[in-house]
Amino acid sequence: MIYLLRHGEIAQSQPRRFVGQQDKPLTDRGRAQAAWWRERLAGRDFQGVYSSDLIRCRQTAAAVARGGPYQLVPELREISLGAWEGLTVAQVQERFPGEYERRGADIAHHRPSGGESFAELAGRVLPAFERLSAGLERDILVVAHAGVSRVILCHALGLDLAHLFRLELDYGGLCLLERRGQAWLVHGVNLRPQVD
Repeated sequence: MIYLLRHGEIAQSQPRRFVGQQDKPLTDRGRAQAAWWRERLAGRDFQGVYSSDLIRCRQTAAAVARGGPYQLVPELREISLGAWEGLTVAQVQERFPGEYERRGADIAHHRPSGGESFAELAGRVLPAFERLSAGLERDILVVAHAGVSRVILCHALGLDLAHLFRLELDYGGLCLLERRGQAWLVHGVNLRPQVD
């Protein structure tokens, strides 16, 4: 079984801003979410624990792994949103006229200025994920981001990337996947930590 965990909560402003690859740490609530999963997964003997190299995932992985070893996988880093990172939707619309709307019309293939498309993200993430999930003898834990996890879930479910935002993934949300030969079974999506 593959335990695919989105990192815990990070600070967000109002109105929300595009985060992408900005290296934001967990909030207190995010640390509590990671601690909740640490307790729930304490009995698991993971064959390996793998994490994006951004700090929010590293902090989550370190907490859930109880200080044990985990391996950084840079290919699991969140989608790059280039010049959009740190901006609100209104700021993107003002600075890059029409680009936000073009992305909405082709979410899989449109690339924000200086960033990646979700198709490019898939081209980076899926080979790494396939490598991590090949020939498993025991469960593994993969700590990643919403965009990365949605790309993986679309792959496992045979969904076109155009549908990726139909998959809700909260901070600290856990998905369970099983590989059977070349096929995938999805046992759970967005299992939420019970943190107030």
